Amino acid sequence: FYWPWCKMAELFDMKITLAIDTATSRTQFALLNGSEVLWQETEDGATTHGDVLSKFGARAAKENINQVIVGMGPGPFTGLRTGIVFAQSFAFARNLPIHGVCSLDAIAFGINLPEFIVATDARRKELYWAKYVGGKRIGDPLVSAPSEIPNLPIFGEGALKYKLTEDLVHLYPNLIAFPDLAQVNEPMYLRHPDAVPMQAPKAEQP
Repeated sequence: FYWPWCKMAELFDMKITLAIDTATSRTQFALLNGSEVLWQETEDGATTHGDVLSKFGARAAKENINQVIVGMGPGPFTGLRTGIVFAQSFAFARNLPIHGVCSLDAIAFGINLPEFIVATDARRKELYWAKYVGGKRIGDPLVSAPSEIPNLPIFGEGALKYKLTEDLVHLYPNLIAFPDLAQVNEPMYLRHPDAVPMQAPKAEQP
C-alpha cells in the first residue's frame, strides 16, 4: 500500500475546529474537519445568542475538537461578547488553542470582484463595514451611516437591511473560511458598551 507523502501530510495537518460566530443577528456554530463541514447549526435572532450557544454547545461537548475559532466582529457589543466568552470558556475547559477571525472577512470569502464593501448591521442607523481590494481587506473595519459608505458593490446583512444590495448569498460569515482567516487577536467592538457602572451615591453632608 502506497500513500503519497503530500496526502499523508494533509491528513495529519487536518484539525477538528469548532467555529462560532455571533457578530451578526445569526448565531452560527459548526464543526469543521479542515475545510469540510461535519455539522453546522444556525439560528436567527439578534437577542437569542446566549440560549442558542448553550444548546449548540451541548452537542459540541460530545466531539473530539482540536481548536476553537471565533468571530471577533465587528458586531453589537452584547451579542458579540456572548460568543467570544463562550468560545473562551469552551477552549479553557478543554485546554484548546483559540483563535479569532474578523467576521467581515468571512462574509467576503468567495466574492470575486476587484473592489467591494462588506457591511453588517451596527444598529443606531449605522453599519459596520470594510473595503476589500482583490479579496483582501483594506484597513480596519469602520462604523458609519449607510450614506457615508463608498459607492461600490456591497454585501452583507447590513447592506440588505438598508436596501444597498440584492445579494442573498453573502449575508453572514462563512464558517468554512474560519481556519484560513484566523489572525485576529482582539474583539472588534468599535464602540463603547452602552452599559456603564453605577456611581455610588454621594454621602450626605453632616
